Amino acid sequence: MITLRALTKRFGDVTAVDDLTVDIRPGQVTGFLGPNGAGKSTTMRMVLGLDRPTAGQALVNGRDYRTLRHPLHEVGALLDATGVHPARSGVAHLRAMARSNGVPARRVTEVLDLVGLDARAAGKPGRALSLGMGQRLGIAGALLGDPPVLLLDEPVNGLDPDGVRWIRGFTRRLADEGRTVLVSSHLMSEMQQTADRVVVLGRGRLVADAPLAELIAARPAASVRVRGPEPAALAALGDRLAAEGATVTAADGGMAVAGSTAGRVGDLAYEMGVRLHELTPVAPSLEEAFLELTADSVEYAAGPTGGDTR
Repeated sequence: MITLRALTKRFGDVTAVDDLTVDIRPGQVTGFLGPNGAGKSTTMRMVLGLDRPTAGQALVNGRDYRTLRHPLHEVGALLDATGVHPARSGVAHLRAMARSNGVPARRVTEVLDLVGLDARAAGKPGRALSLGMGQRLGIAGALLGDPPVLLLDEPVNGLDPDGVRWIRGFTRRLADEGRTVLVSSHLMSEMQQTADRVVVLGRGRLVADAPLAELIAARPAASVRVRGPEPAALAALGDRLAAEGATVTAADGGMAVAGSTAGRVGDLAYEMGVRLHELTPVAPSLEEAFLELTADSVEYAAGPTGGDTR
């Protein structure tokens, strides 16, 4: 378990993490989300003793990381996939980590097998590793001590679709074994398929801490997507729905209807004799919930699209 209590970190006049109190519990994958500059990486660094808190506590299983005699047996982490000496092979890197924490040498082979790195790939020097191979090597390092707590910062960066799917299943299996798994990512669609719970930061402060399903369910249904082969008839259907109070907008060669239900749209289309090719409820998504929660917390906001870029 990871316990954060009133955790605060300031860099001069900048408050990177602001009075953060949250528990990251075992047996589930917790998605750690936030815009750039929200304080996610700084929080992880404080958990791992790499940054000293200005105030508050960050504890692993009730203890400060810096007091752990063999930390790899308590918590594993991937913060930077490029954190390998450029001239040292992946195998040598893992062997050095293992020796420093009293991990048997045979465990190096075991974790390389777990993450799908063969001897040829693991024998390459750090400078020759692709980002995807570096990610797998970093995860192997996190698993060396078979720890009950894992922190993974953007673990799918550089992975191909098969690798992304592997990460999804792998983190799920680790949580099902009863481990505490904290995963940060900017890929909302991936987090929606992976996380049980989400913790959202905005400008260093806690914005949300809730089960994923609960967070999404709290958002209103996005819309009903409607398409048909007769544009005029579809427009007439849209007018009727608008007269009932729905919001109708053009979308994807058809229309999106908010404030109504697929059942009502279908019944009305039947009554009006409007032929439909698609009638799809569009459920709210984690991305929509995230954007709504962090709307006031983005560090850089882009201007409107579609204008003159000269």
